[in-house]
Amino acid sequence: MTEPAALRPLRERIPAPPEVRLPDALDGVTWRPATSDDAPAITGLLEAMSRRDHPDWSESLAEIVDELEHSWIDLPHDSALAHDADGALVAWGLVIEMPEPESLLRVILPGGVHPERRGQGLGRRLLDWQRARAEQRLSRSDSILPAWVLSYAPDRAPEHGRLLERSGFEPARYFTSLVAVLDGADLERPLPDGVRVEPMSVKRSEAVRRAKNSSFADHWGSQPATVEGWSSMLALPSARPDLSRIALVDDEVVGFVLTEINEDDWERQGFTGCYIGLVGTVREWRGRGLASALLADVMRAAREAGLERVVLDVDAENPTGALGVYTRLGFAATSRDVSYRIAY
Repeated sequence: MTEPAALRPLRERIPAPPEVRLPDALDGVTWRPATSDDAPAITGLLEAMSRRDHPDWSESLAEIVDELEHSWIDLPHDSALAHDADGALVAWGLVIEMPEPESLLRVILPGGVHPERRGQGLGRRLLDWQRARAEQRLSRSDSILPAWVLSYAPDRAPEHGRLLERSGFEPARYFTSLVAVLDGADLERPLPDGVRVEPMSVKRSEAVRRAKNSSFADHWGSQPATVEGWSSMLALPSARPDLSRIALVDDEVVGFVLTEINEDDWERQGFTGCYIGLVGTVREWRGRGLASALLADVMRAAREAGLERVVLDVDAENPTGALGVYTRLGFAATSRDVSYRIAY
């Protein structure tokens, strides 16, 4: 993207598409927008999709309800559901323009097709609609920021990546899932001088949000967490403040590890465990062993709670050297996802 183009408003960079309509009915499959009442059916479809795409986990009903109810999603125009002739849900998709961007405007395209209905053109029609709706939204924006339309594909389901590439997306970043076994792990990591640690708490929520925004400012594609998005994430039933940790210096948050548990995943994973959703250290405290100490504390707490493993995801090119921190704590790679992008 050239510098002059980057300084022009998006409405001048992206031609407004003609009327964006859901795909036409074909072979008994009909399309309609989603409503919040569709959350259980979408969760069921995601469960079926996960068996092919990422068999170790699936989205919970609470997470889907939360997604559909965000104020920045216009469900009548930003969602699509496909039903077969028997009324079963066979495909779904959203177009999510992330709110309050600072340096990058992102539109994210979650969705997919039931594994038994793949290869029939449903995914192509869904993605064509998603891209058209994303560009319609961008073409109405006065923002002069760069813009990305993003989607993700797991390595273990290469049909996703092929579809995205045929539709003009390029692979842009790789994210690796890591797992650590807690039994027998060496988890002694000293805290830097002057740092104290406590569990996550409601009273620290806003301070941790600000620390998250500061610590992720130089991460690929990251934008500040909004108050609404942050609050809803922490309110999910999966959030575990007791197994999360924050680091403070003179009552200022300088690092954090936020942990989640979805017990519904344990049977499919074959172990009891927790998921570390966010790890961050503000720039001034990097390179002092703080992240390692916080992670070790969380892992000890998880082990004491009777959990067997800890899971997290990492950007393979993370600028903070996070991958090395994790591997030294015993984490090993299990799978990989690819982020695909169209840049404007």
